[in-house]
Amino acid sequence: MATYYLIFIVISAVSLLLFLVLKLKLNAFIGLLITAIYVGILSGMPLQGILKSIEKGMAGTLGFVAIVVGLGAIFGQMLESSGGAESMANYLINKFGVKNAPIAMTITGFIIAIPVFLDVGFIILVPIIYALSRDTGKPLLYFGIPLLAGLAVTHSFIPPTPGPVAVANIINVQLGWVILFGFILGVPTAIIAGPIFGKFISKKVKGTIPFDFHTNIENKSDNKALIKPRFRLIVILIGIPLLLIIASSVTSLLVGQSHLPTNYLTELIVFLGHPFCALIIATLLSIWFLGIKRGLSKQQILDLSTKSLGPAGIIILITGAGGVLKQVLIESSIGEILANSLAESALSPLLLAWILAALIRVTQGSATVAMITAAGIIAPVIETIGMGEMQRALVVIAIASGATILSHVNDSGFWLVGKYFGLNEKQTLQSWTAMETIIAFCGLIFCLIAGMVIS
Repeated sequence: MATYYLIFIVISAVSLLLFLVLKLKLNAFIGLLITAIYVGILSGMPLQGILKSIEKGMAGTLGFVAIVVGLGAIFGQMLESSGGAESMANYLINKFGVKNAPIAMTITGFIIAIPVFLDVGFIILVPIIYALSRDTGKPLLYFGIPLLAGLAVTHSFIPPTPGPVAVANIINVQLGWVILFGFILGVPTAIIAGPIFGKFISKKVKGTIPFDFHTNIENKSDNKALIKPRFRLIVILIGIPLLLIIASSVTSLLVGQSHLPTNYLTELIVFLGHPFCALIIATLLSIWFLGIKRGLSKQQILDLSTKSLGPAGIIILITGAGGVLKQVLIESSIGEILANSLAESALSPLLLAWILAALIRVTQGSATVAMITAAGIIAPVIETIGMGEMQRALVVIAIASGATILSHVNDSGFWLVGKYFGLNEKQTLQSWTAMETIIAFCGLIFCLIAGMVIS
């Protein structure tokens, strides 16, 4: 298969996906399946072989992702319903003081977005932004951009949020390494895009509290009657699965390099730190401490768990379809040919992954779809090149960074932020869109630096 024909297949496949999603308004799940079939036909695969690839790709992807995303959704729902996010934000603001409140809001967003979706976390915490702006006289974006930066970085960089979980599974890398690099590279990224940029842009774009939200949201932020869980408990609950997963990945590496013996203890650490076990433990603890201990009935907990799986189901299906596209690219040999072409060029796999995710993100809006599509295209390349665990983890962060760039009018987050901060389209582009783009470029730069360090 000629390289030019290969490039044509990849470009036309992405174009077809965008046409289906943007022009025909098809769900991304259906669009990805049609695109995978299209790639299979153009590459000369037997028709029955395409169907087998669809089945294999879907099953191989969902066997892991469905469990992790499902458990993570229930965990996040318990945290959201208990008022844990507000508890954390208020505690950090009291500790840091109003002067350093932007840092406190960045930390809050960074931690809360681990188990809670970005838009949900933002809506929960925006009353605190309103109260801070009202009490200090500072512009809304002085506190709002730091919160959004923390939420956005974690939402894209750190499992068990669905995006990086899906990409890690498609690329075949342990979540522990993604979590580790997500923190290492995400913290400086969030600081630059949050408090530093927020201080600058808040002088240019003021924003206003929309009239519709004055009464109900400010009353909610001032309501002291609700007993919320303690800060320490929230940190422990979120930290337990992350520490278990990291410990498992590090132990696996040390055992593999013969620095640790294979015995019952190391096997137990690896077992408990598998994302399945880690998230089951965290979810059960959250049900007990944030539900049962706070007086919720069994039926209420069941209802909350069921409610959380609705949005998770959509993400799971789209991720599965991304796995189908990956499998077709592998079995059609397109991935191998693309890898060989890349090996002969000077283009870094990290940069290629970032560019693919960025192009799809800008044209169709959804960061999750951009991440999954880019992962499906780049995965066969990584398999052929033979990258190690740490390099693969950096590819996940590179894809996540690219998929964050230039949020604009085709992204629901653009309108959500504009609505809650009383911004027009131009002001939202100057603030939210610019912040997302800073995250994208900082993530890429830090990934390239990290890649040179560990190579």
